[in-house]
Amino acid sequence: MSSLISFLKGSYTEFKEKVEWPKWVDLQSSTAVVSIATVILALFTFGVDNMFSKALQNMLSILINLFN
Repeated sequence: MSSLISFLKGSYTEFKEKVEWPKWVDLQSSTAVVSIATVILALFTFGVDNMFSKALQNMLSILINLFN
């Protein structure tokens, strides 16, 4: 049990004194980059999904028409 307490105290000290946290401006710019990249990737995925969906629908309708 004392090793757990020692670990928690050491972790707290390291987070408080030894970690160099990013500045607020850096966090804002990183958040903007991640947000924009996420939106672009979502739009790309949506477009590819729609393309494949329409292609599959077209192929199935052609196959159905061949056998009718």
